[in-house]
Amino acid sequence: MFKHLKIKWKITLLSIGIVLFSLIISSLIMVGGIIRMTETQLGQRLMTIARTVAEIPLVQQGVQEPNGWVAISESVHRMRIVNDVTYIVVLNKDRVRYSDPLDKRIGTVFQDKGVEAAFAEHSYLHKVRGELGTALRAYVPIMDGLHQQVGVVVVGRVMPSVWEIVQEEKHNIAATFLLSLLFGVWGSYLLARHMKKQMLDLEPEEIARILVERTATFHAMHEGVIAIDTQERITIFNDRAKKIFGIEGEVLGKPIRSVLHDTRLPEVLELRENFLNTEIHVGNALLWSNRFLIRVDEKIVGALAIFQDRTEVSRIAEELTGVKEFVSALRVQNHEHMNKLHTIAGLLQLNQNEKALAYLLEVNEQQEELTSFVTAAIEDESVAGLLMGKVSRGKELGIRVVIDRMSCLKRFPPWMDHHNFVLILGNLIENAFDSLESSTRTDKEVTISIEQDDEICSILVEDNGIGMDETTRRNMLERGYSTKDGEHLGLGLHLVNQLIHKGGGELVCTSSPGEGASFLITFPMKEVNA
Repeated sequence: MFKHLKIKWKITLLSIGIVLFSLIISSLIMVGGIIRMTETQLGQRLMTIARTVAEIPLVQQGVQEPNGWVAISESVHRMRIVNDVTYIVVLNKDRVRYSDPLDKRIGTVFQDKGVEAAFAEHSYLHKVRGELGTALRAYVPIMDGLHQQVGVVVVGRVMPSVWEIVQEEKHNIAATFLLSLLFGVWGSYLLARHMKKQMLDLEPEEIARILVERTATFHAMHEGVIAIDTQERITIFNDRAKKIFGIEGEVLGKPIRSVLHDTRLPEVLELRENFLNTEIHVGNALLWSNRFLIRVDEKIVGALAIFQDRTEVSRIAEELTGVKEFVSALRVQNHEHMNKLHTIAGLLQLNQNEKALAYLLEVNEQQEELTSFVTAAIEDESVAGLLMGKVSRGKELGIRVVIDRMSCLKRFPPWMDHHNFVLILGNLIENAFDSLESSTRTDKEVTISIEQDDEICSILVEDNGIGMDETTRRNMLERGYSTKDGEHLGLGLHLVNQLIHKGGGELVCTSSPGEGASFLITFPMKEVNA
């Protein structure tokens, strides 16, 4: 039944139970304190009575006379009743009783060994267990006028039981208990209500379900998600992030700097600003990153980063610059062959058979020479196909595309593949075409060179188009920057620059207005840290 209660009432009942337990313990301690205080007060009173009896001249003289007990017994009996003590025993030097609550004991020897110190002129209290219960005794020596000890006074009283003490203090104890319980219940209710509000009026099972669902959601995401608190401790690290960064095992609660050195998440907390659509290098990976401050009620409580592996962007770019280029190349080649067939057909209709044959042999020889060279020099089919397509595309646009006959590509630099080369070459050549389309020159030309040895691999794309001014050349690598109108512009050179960083390469651009542009990219052929 208890587990089905709402959290507010669970906290209230548990708090009340704790208050009750604390009150019981406090009551026991309080009763113990009352007992000790009662014993102290009783001891002081017994000692005062004993000293008073020891100072009475009748007692001092009587203990020295054989029949002195007659006067002493009557006088001490009255004092015992007036002072409400259990007994007052007067002893002479021989320990013979001169007074006792029981008359039959008068004249007998006091056998209690606890009186020994009193006959050595010491005054003290002593607790003993007798027939009537535990009693507290005061021992005081009797001194005569010459300051000589002549006897001992023993005053005792049976101590009240715990129940008697509680009965005596029951009103105070009850008032303290009830007030403490009242304030405890009230405080427990306020605490439970406050905690329920802090939990957004959610029950524990609801919070647990939300936490499980949130954790499952983060782990199901295709993007890497990392979150830290204001102390830079990891609060979220999903499975995709572990895969991207090569992390194994549980990392929650650990400092982010001890797990990853270059996520740049602490930078978000230090600068207190968001960083959107930025690329960062983590190890050998190039990642897109969006990093945000986490705010709760306008208070910064942490930072969140969402990472996307650049491979996905590369795949999209390949589709835009590679696949589309191959389709375009096929269309251009089809158009070019149709024009050549029309030319041959026209020569045949004019009975110019020899010219038609010569034209056919010339066209075939040119195509075979280009195809043979490209396939022999460029061993990757994707890159070779792209170059062949760009040559055909250039013819359609009235642009002469020249592939340096010294070009050679046997293998790719470290961290690079055919997707990367297709993207780089495709963007650079297309930018050259765009530059030449805006030019009024009649001898439009694009030169492409790919050279490679054991040390470096270089890509050179030159054109004699309209060129670039200093502002354009300075900003050309920025994401979204373009001198043309339209959608999806300003990404090509930005992606090229990312791939250059990935391969540890270097870009040198030479251009001036009206003089064309030259792009030279060099990659080391030995492994480097990107």
